[in-house]
Amino acid sequence: MSLSFVGRVVLVTGAGGGLGREYALAFAARGASVVVNDLGADTKGGGKSSAAADKVVEEIRAKGGKAVANYDSVEDGEKLIQSALDAFGRIDVVVNNAGILRDRSFARTSDLDWDLIHRVHLRGSFLVTRAAWNHMKNQKFGRIIMTASAAGIYGNFGQANYSAAKLGMLGLANTLAIEGHKYNILCNTIAPVAGSRMTETIMPPDLVASLKPEYVAPLVLWLCHEQCQETGSLFEVGAGWIGKLRWERTQGQIVRKKNQPMTPEAVRDQWDRVCDFTNATKPANVQESLESVVSVLSQVESEGEVGMNPTAAATSAASGGGINPAKAVGQKLPTTSFTFTQTQCILYALGVGMSTKDPDHLRFLYEGHPDFSSLPTFGVIPSQSSMMGGGLSSVPGLNIDFTQVLHGEQYLELYKPLPTSGTLTSESTVADVLDKGSGAVILLDVNTYSGNELVCYNQFSVFVVGAGGFGGKRSSEKAKAPLPPPKRAPDAVVIDSTTRDQAALYRLSGDWNPLHIDPSFAAMGGFKTPILHGLCSFGFAGRHVLKQFADNDPSRFKAIKVRFAKPVIPGQSLQTEMWKEGNRIHMQCKVKETGAVVLAGAYVDLHGPTNASPENPIQGGDLQSELVFAEIGRRIKDLGSELVKKVNAVFGWEITKDGKKAAEWTIDLKNGSGSLHKGPYSGKVDVTFTVSDEDFMEVVMGKLVPQKAFFAGKLKVKGNIMLSQKLEVILKDYAKL
Repeated sequence: MSLSFVGRVVLVTGAGGGLGREYALAFAARGASVVVNDLGADTKGGGKSSAAADKVVEEIRAKGGKAVANYDSVEDGEKLIQSALDAFGRIDVVVNNAGILRDRSFARTSDLDWDLIHRVHLRGSFLVTRAAWNHMKNQKFGRIIMTASAAGIYGNFGQANYSAAKLGMLGLANTLAIEGHKYNILCNTIAPVAGSRMTETIMPPDLVASLKPEYVAPLVLWLCHEQCQETGSLFEVGAGWIGKLRWERTQGQIVRKKNQPMTPEAVRDQWDRVCDFTNATKPANVQESLESVVSVLSQVESEGEVGMNPTAAATSAASGGGINPAKAVGQKLPTTSFTFTQTQCILYALGVGMSTKDPDHLRFLYEGHPDFSSLPTFGVIPSQSSMMGGGLSSVPGLNIDFTQVLHGEQYLELYKPLPTSGTLTSESTVADVLDKGSGAVILLDVNTYSGNELVCYNQFSVFVVGAGGFGGKRSSEKAKAPLPPPKRAPDAVVIDSTTRDQAALYRLSGDWNPLHIDPSFAAMGGFKTPILHGLCSFGFAGRHVLKQFADNDPSRFKAIKVRFAKPVIPGQSLQTEMWKEGNRIHMQCKVKETGAVVLAGAYVDLHGPTNASPENPIQGGDLQSELVFAEIGRRIKDLGSELVKKVNAVFGWEITKDGKKAAEWTIDLKNGSGSLHKGPYSGKVDVTFTVSDEDFMEVVMGKLVPQKAFFAGKLKVKGNIMLSQKLEVILKDYAKL
C-alpha cells in the first residue's frame, strides 16, 4: 500500500530548489499540504527574492496539489509556522533543509562567516522547530528532519563553520528524539549527497548531475510518515543508497591505580589497548556511555595493577594463578557423550519456534514424515555439555569466576546432515584465550563425532567479564570472525513471534540456566524479566535462512556464525534480515518492537543445489584478471615488506563474470611481509571491491577511471573507501601495470 500524506501539513525550509524543492513536490504529490519556504538568497546568504518559492508553489498547484509560499528567514521561525497554521490550521512535519555556504580555510574564517552559517543552519533549525513543538505535542504527532552533512560527520577542509553547525544539528536532533518520543514526535537526521546549488560549488558537474535530489526524497518521506517509528537516527543517503550510522567505541583501558596519580606515561603505555577496536561496543545513549566510566570507580578501588579488572584481580589473589594463556591454550576438556532420540529433535524444533501451523515444518516435528530430519542448528545441542558440564573449570590457567561468563559468539559447521537419534561424542579444546582489557575471551573448539565420523564442529566464544588485564593478545587467527552485511536493502525479511513461554520450552533442550526462567535470578543479572537463550534466537534465524534460501533442505546447510549483541524478552518478535551473496547468506536479527539488533555479523553458508549448477561460482581459469593477480603476487613476494610500510591495508577483490562471482582474491599488505590469497579469506578485510573481469582489466589498463566506474555502478566498494586511493601504488607503481 502506498504511503499517503493526505491531511498532513508539511513545512520544508529552503524549498525553492534542489533537495527542498524535491521534498515539497514529493509530499504534495502524496496529498500533503505544503508550506514552501525560501528566502530567495544566493548560496552565500546574500539577496532576497520571492521567485524561487513562488515557482515551486506554482508547480504543485499546476498538478492539483495544495501549497503556499513563505519568504521569511528561518531565523523568524514563528512566522514560518504561523504560515502553516493560517493556511492549513496545523503543522505535522518540519523538514529543516535551508542552508548556505561560506567556505574558508579555518585561518581565514571571519566572525561573520562563522556566525552566519550557525544562524541559518543550527539556530534557524532550532527556531523553526521550537515554534512547531507545542503544536505537535498538543496533537500527539510530529515528524522532524534535521539535515546534517558528511562534512559534519567526518570534517572537510575549508568548512569548519559548516561542519560545526551540521554536527550541532545532529546533537539537537538526538535530544529532540528523546524529549519528543512520549508525544509521538519523532526526529531523525539525514546527511544527503545530492546535486544542488551548494554541492555544485564543490563537486564536478557530471557528478552533481548523477546525484539527483529524487534519490534522497523517498527516505525523507518514509521518516516523516506515521507508519515509521524510527527516531534519533542518522542516515547517509545518495544515489539511491541509504546507510544508517551509529557510534562505535573501543573496550577501553583503565590507566590509573588506586591511591596513585594518573600519569601521561600510563596513558602512553596502554595506548594500543585504548585504541583497539577489536570487540568494539556501540553505546546507544548517555546511560550506556557512562556505564564504562562509572564502573571504573569500583574497579579501581579493588585493583592493584593498571588495567586489571576486579574479578581478575580477586581470582589472581586467591589462586596465585588468574588467567595464563600459555597453560590453557591447547588443553583438552573431558570428552562428553550425548544420547538422544527423535523426541529431543522434535523438542528442539518446537523450542526454536517451529509449529504445525506451517506444513513445511512437519519434516522437523513428525517422526513419521517421509523426510523427517533434525534441524541443522540442533548441532549446538550435543556439544553444549562441554560448556554446561563445568569442563572449563578443570583447565589449568583458567582461574575464572563462572558467574561472569557470557556467551559472545557461536560458529557451527556441519559435515553431514545430523542424525535424528543415536549417541554423539564431543571432544573439546581451548583454541585460544584473548585479553580484551575489560574481560577475557575464551575460544573453545568442539568436534562432535558419530562413532569415528566427524559430524559437526562448533566454536564457542565466551566472554568472562572482568577477567582481562593479564597481558595477553587481543585477537586470534583461530577465531571464526563475524562479517557485516552488505550495504543495501535485504533480499528477504522474515518476522516471527516468540511466545511468552519460549525460553521455558527451549531450556528443555539442555540449557537449564535459571536466568531464562527465574525472575529473581534474572534481576540479579540486571534484567527486569527472564531473557531468551541466545542459542534460541540463533535457531530462529537459522531456520529462517533454511526456509528462505534452501527450501528447508538440511543437506544444503553448511555453516552458521553469529555474534550475540543484545537479549530478547520472550514474547517479542524476531525480524531476520537476509542478504544473498552467492552461497553465503548474510543476516542480522532484530527485535521488531524495539529495532535492537540481537544477532550481528551473522551469516549462513549453504551448499549449492545439486541440480542447479548455474548458482555455483565460476571457477576462474579463463579470467583475464588471473594474470594480473599472478603478477601482483610475484611483486608482493619481492617487495612485500616495502608495500606493507606504504599501504598498510588488506584489500579484497570479488571478480564476477556474466553477473556471477567468479573468483575471490585478498591482497594482505598489513600483516608481516604481505601476501596474496585466492579464495575465501578468514581475516579482516579493510575494503572489498566487486567488479567484473572485463571492467577490472579496463581499470588496470587505464581505459576506465575507477571513480567513473564507481559512480556508474560498475565498481562496488565495501569498507574503508578512502583506502582505494592506495590502489595505484599496488597496480601501477609496483605491479607495473
